[in-house]
Amino acid sequence: MRLRRSAPFVLPVLIALVAASCGGGGSSASKPKATTTTTVAPTTTTAPPPPTAPLTGLPDPGNAASQRPLLSAKIENTPEARPQTGLDAADVVYEQVAEGGITRFIALFNSNIPDTLGPIRSTRAMDADVIWPLGGVFAYSGGIPQSVALIQNSTANAVDETAAGDAMFRAKCGTVPNPAQCRAPHNLFGRGPALVAKGGKPVPVPALFQYLTAGEAFNGNPVANFTVDFITGYRPTYTWDAASKTWLRSYGLFPFKAASDQQIAPANVIVQLVGCCVPSPEAGSNVVVGSGTALIFSDGKVVQGTWSRPTRDQITQFLDPNGQPVKLTPGKTWVEFLPTPPFGLGTEITPGPPAPPTTVPTTLPPTTTTKPKKK
Repeated sequence: MRLRRSAPFVLPVLIALVAASCGGGGSSASKPKATTTTTVAPTTTTAPPPPTAPLTGLPDPGNAASQRPLLSAKIENTPEARPQTGLDAADVVYEQVAEGGITRFIALFNSNIPDTLGPIRSTRAMDADVIWPLGGVFAYSGGIPQSVALIQNSTANAVDETAAGDAMFRAKCGTVPNPAQCRAPHNLFGRGPALVAKGGKPVPVPALFQYLTAGEAFNGNPVANFTVDFITGYRPTYTWDAASKTWLRSYGLFPFKAASDQQIAPANVIVQLVGCCVPSPEAGSNVVVGSGTALIFSDGKVVQGTWSRPTRDQITQFLDPNGQPVKLTPGKTWVEFLPTPPFGLGTEITPGPPAPPTTVPTTLPPTTTTKPKKK
């Protein structure tokens, strides 16, 4: 959110004509004999590239990701729900605005299925549109009737607490990192493998993004960090870390970590400007079908482009100013659905230092030498 014939062998033929020497005594010369020497060039084969995970573009040697459906889950993001469990294992995460301007996540798991994930919360109207082309299993906990009807009638196998059985559980105090997570409604968690076993289609999961290949570069303007302006308490800052080649997510000075103590650090972040919210994020939807502006952050740079998704069964395309698809760095991706005001105010970008030159100038300034003065 993709057998070569071996080189034809050559048959160079060397024909040597061997002539017998003529001797005396009136004997007749022997007839020349032709000999043929055949040399066969060794054949070479090129091993096919290893399979890649559909949602990250990273190698998937065991091909496990392509043999199972998507698992997506609605994950809470209030302070009581932090740090979330399993969020660091997600291939792709969508952040959306809910009622009152708070945000929630739709976390997509495919290349890695965490043992535990959560807290799991209720569905919203836009969820069905987000996961429509991906199907799979969608884990959630209730919602208003309109939103529940949308997700149950979507392409996903929608699994709530009632249908989950042992695939979901209520956490007990002392087993979760935040004491608030052992009290409803923040205490519902899912068992990843058991949820995947509920079954869904399609398999494999369609790819959401295009990725750079070896030798290709992400061309954009350098960025040191940027902040997505949701409401206070839900305003993430992403800082470029050249060592890990990821965007470190934080809230102010505080790293945003999962329950594993691993800081959330995707390789790519996309800020997708969407319409909002008629009549509210609960009853209406953030508009994720259509087109609009997008900021695509990767490899320490940003491209200001557009997004396009004419129908909900299509994958969203992210295009550069020339209308060409933007290729991402293989790895995890976070997509920020930034609504129009008053729920979204914009994106604050701190430019980074210019990239060092990658080529040596063709002409160099003349060198000068100073002769030592004679005493």
